[in-house]
Amino acid sequence: MSNDIVSEDRVLIDRYVNQNDQDAFNILVQKYSGRAYQIAYGVLGNREDAEEVAQDAFVRIYRALPKFRGDSEFSTWMYRIIINLARNKHRWNRVRGAGKNFSIDAPIDNGRGDGELTIDLPDQGMAPDQISLYNELKEKTKQAMAKLPESYREAVILRTVKGLSYEEIAEVLGCKVGTVKSRIARGREEIRNNLDI
Repeated sequence: MSNDIVSEDRVLIDRYVNQNDQDAFNILVQKYSGRAYQIAYGVLGNREDAEEVAQDAFVRIYRALPKFRGDSEFSTWMYRIIINLARNKHRWNRVRGAGKNFSIDAPIDNGRGDGELTIDLPDQGMAPDQISLYNELKEKTKQAMAKLPESYREAVILRTVKGLSYEEIAEVLGCKVGTVKSRIARGREEIRNNLDI
């Protein structure tokens, strides 16, 4: 992460903590909310749970920011909070069996919240067979990621999706750089094996 971004974050944190500037915190939320959601979704694989975890993360950050010592970058600290909350949510879902039961009377969600059943037309730039292959690969990749052990999945997401360095991932996950490299290599190998590549 560039030094300009780090110093900008520190200025915003200082404004929030020392001047109680709510706008400074709102800027941090706007800046990082997309990343927070992506990480949570990568761990959980569920849109609603990812949104909930991202929101909970910013509530925790709001409360804990005055205690932030700055030993690491703000983004690294935030990623660690998100990963921990997502892990807890994943465990909670597994224990209570979330996602296994559904009602056939439940309204169909088209993503707009209006309850209407709609048909989304494919992009005119891709042929139907390309769309089918793309969707199949996307689904297989999602399934392969879901099969990974949690520690591998988190490391692969932080490296591949978020583009963090090995050192940043080690700090977020609380392990050594060599462990991160090993988890990523093993995770990628398992994905390749599951995709028959």
